[in-house]
Amino acid sequence: MALEPGTQLLSGESPLAPLDRSIFEGEIHMSRLLLSPLAGFRIPTLLFASASLLLILGSANAQPRRGAGVTTPPPEDESASKSFREYRGVQLGMIADDVRKKLGDPKDKGEEQDFYVFNDTETAQIVYDKTHKVVTISADFMNKGSALTAKQVFGADIEAKADGSVYKMVRYTKAGYWLSYNRTSGASPLTTVTLQKIQ
Repeated sequence: MALEPGTQLLSGESPLAPLDRSIFEGEIHMSRLLLSPLAGFRIPTLLFASASLLLILGSANAQPRRGAGVTTPPPEDESASKSFREYRGVQLGMIADDVRKKLGDPKDKGEEQDFYVFNDTETAQIVYDKTHKVVTISADFMNKGSALTAKQVFGADIEAKADGSVYKMVRYTKAGYWLSYNRTSGASPLTTVTLQKIQ
């Protein structure tokens, strides 16, 4: 819009620029597209294509990926009957007083956990919840000859890795606990067996 002759601008005002029709061309084209006879077919087709693309992308992301940096969850096995369920007579859910009757006086006694040293090659930690019931049993064996074997723990042997180490963890969700067996590599491996309540 042009200024009339003799009109003065106030300080800081700029003259109005002529209207540029090009900024509305996209909207005009879209209006024509929507009003055309085939628009009724185009919109559902576009919506269907968009929904299909989202579905494909969503299912691709949901697929488990195997490779570097991605860990798979431990196997889940509901048959806990053959597995290790107690250590020296101590089971998950026992109260602290009963544990101490079974195992004797701990080397380090506490409200939340007891630490036992049975000999130079075997130690154990018993962890309690707020009600003083056992929630974790973890035993360490420093001598391969006196350590529990994977077969004693899981009812079957576990294949060792190339370096001689062994690791397996199984969740027994129906029974309410998980069990792990870990043996380090080397001439004097450390074997740890852990039984823990699933919280």
